[in-house]
Order: sequence, then structure tokens, then C-alpha cells
Amino acid sequence: MGAAYLQIADLLQRYGDKVVSDIDELVIERGEVLAVIGPNGAGKSTLLKLIAQLEKPVSGTFSFNGGVRDELDIRRRLAMVFQEPLLFSTTVFDNIAYGLKVRKVAKVEIASRVRGVAGMLGVSHLLGRDAGNLSGGEAQRVSLARALVLKPELLLLDEPMASLDPPTKKALIEDLQEVLDRLDVTVVYVTHQRTEAIMIADRIAVMDEGRIVQVGAAQEVMNCPVNEMVADLVGVENILKGRVTGARDGGTVVEVEGKEIEVAGGESLSGKVWLFVRPENVSIVADDGAEHQAGMRNRFEGEITKLYDMGPFSRAVVECGFVLVALVTKRSANEMGLRVGVRVWASFDSTGAHVVSRE
Repeated sequence: MGAAYLQIADLLQRYGDKVVSDIDELVIERGEVLAVIGPNGAGKSTLLKLIAQLEKPVSGTFSFNGGVRDELDIRRRLAMVFQEPLLFSTTVFDNIAYGLKVRKVAKVEIASRVRGVAGMLGVSHLLGRDAGNLSGGEAQRVSLARALVLKPELLLLDEPMASLDPPTKKALIEDLQEVLDRLDVTVVYVTHQRTEAIMIADRIAVMDEGRIVQVGAAQEVMNCPVNEMVADLVGVENILKGRVTGARDGGTVVEVEGKEIEVAGGESLSGKVWLFVRPENVSIVADDGAEHQAGMRNRFEGEITKLYDMGPFSRAVVECGFVLVALVTKRSANEMGLRVGVRVWASFDSTGAHVVSRE
């Protein structure tokens, strides 16, 4: 990666009076997987349709592969997979081979390429089956095979896992990761599930109201959201209103509900701020075990007001002058005897918090 494959500039699209895309610039690098996430109605699917030349924008430019702008040439370079599999009432082999037949590829090569991509996606045993008799996961694997058999430079995926159950989704994402690692293809992957984005993407672009509000490496977006909307979208459950009161040891001191919180970074900030802390960055110990947190910068005594069973984890809500949410392993929760009403110490390190301006 490093070289631009697709450059989008000054993109504007309206449906009537409503602006659905307003993107100043977006650069997608060759060979990367870019996940596009955002709330419903953010413009994610519209962006894919515009890239695929299925819609014409009010204004804007797309530059593919260093300058290609011819609509027909662009369409030949890409393939698209939708949320719901759109398969023909014929065999799996014929479904995968359809695009190659349209392009008049030789039969011998068609057979070779279909079997190759079917093997990569684990559907070789289905090639003779009628596509109407497939499960949801099998049908989506065939849809992906039909796209990838064309050897596209650019693969557009519009929420391809949305209709699948969790085990089927997990297995398909893992297999798709392996396939994409083997192929020379650039991918734009639209999803509203942050877990999918983390698993599959090199970078994440966050959309809201048709705009790109943040682009960065997956962990950067998850841990350093630029505003309250992004923080909520990526699962930052501790979103606190605060005010900068000073600096200490190279970091920033933020007051939240009368309590001081030390945050690494944020030296240029002043006044009102948002403080973001992911629940997995918050530690909890029982009231009599506070000495184990002595090294933590931010320690607050409080009471568990809610405790949720999350399978292997427990989600604890602690009232400590403000509300902190923490994820604790089920084993730790049982060993500490956590329950509603128990007094605990909640803590997080200064590097486990992120602060941005609220003004």
C-alpha cells in the first residue's frame, strides 16, 4: 500500500433537496481494505453506488488508477456485492461463471477460474447444486465468488454480512480475510458493525450526514474518536463532559463532576472537552483491594448500580460521582463477588483516555 488507487474530490450528491454525499476528498490506497462505517442514513451505500458509476453525482471527480475516468472502463475494473445475494435460478457453477461468459472468456479458462475461486471460498462442493437451494451463508459466498472470479481491481462490498447469523458471519469474514490477502484487489467495505470493520479493514472511514468525519487506522479510530458521534459509534461507552483545568506531568487535567482526571496528551486544549474512555480500559477491584490500583492515575471509589451478563464478560456500571462503565471477565466478577450495591474502586490509566474539544 501507499500509492493511491482511487481519488475522490469535491463529491456532491442530492436526492431532491437533501444532501446525501458531500465529500471534499477521499483517497483509497492500492491494495487496502477501507471499511466505511456510520449510522443509518449516513450515505455509506450512496458512496458505493457513486464509485460504481451506478449513480451520477451533482458534481465531483473520481480518478481511478492514476487517471482513468471513462465510465465503461471504470465499470470493467470493479465488482460489487450487495447485502442480499442476487443469484440466478441455475447452478452455482453457472452463477459464478456468468460474468466471464458475458466477457466471452474461453470455456477452459472459465472452468479453471471458477474452480479456483470456489475453492478459496469453500464452495467447491456446491458447484453442481441449484443456487435456489443454498443457505444464506452459502449464497453470499457464491456472490463473493462471482465477483472475485472477474479479477477486479476494486471490490465494493455493501454490508455483505448483514443478513447472516453470528457464527456464519464470523466464518465468512475469516475466510474472506484470507482470500483478500492472496489477491491483488482494493476493497471498499460498507458496514454498520464496528466488529466487522476491525476484523477486516486496514483503515476505517466514518461517515455522518454524507460527510467523512474521520479516516484512520482501525485502532486509531476506535481509541481516538474525533467527536461524540464517532465515539458512540465505535463503542466508547464512557463519554464524559469535562473542563480542562491545567496540565500535569506532560498531560492534561480535566475536571468531571468535581473530580480530577489525568489524560495523556491534549496539551493544546482548553475550556470544555469530551473525555472518552473505552469500557475495556476501566479496571475494577473490590473495596478491600484498592492497593492493587495504587499505580493508576485515575482511581474513583463508587458503587455498582447495574451489572449485565455479557457471556464471557460482565458489564458493570459504577456510580462514582459520574458514571463509569467497565468490562470485567466473568471469572474476575465472580471472584470479587460483584453485584449491584457492592462498593468498588474503578480506575483507568491516563493513556486509556482520549480528550477532544467540545467547543
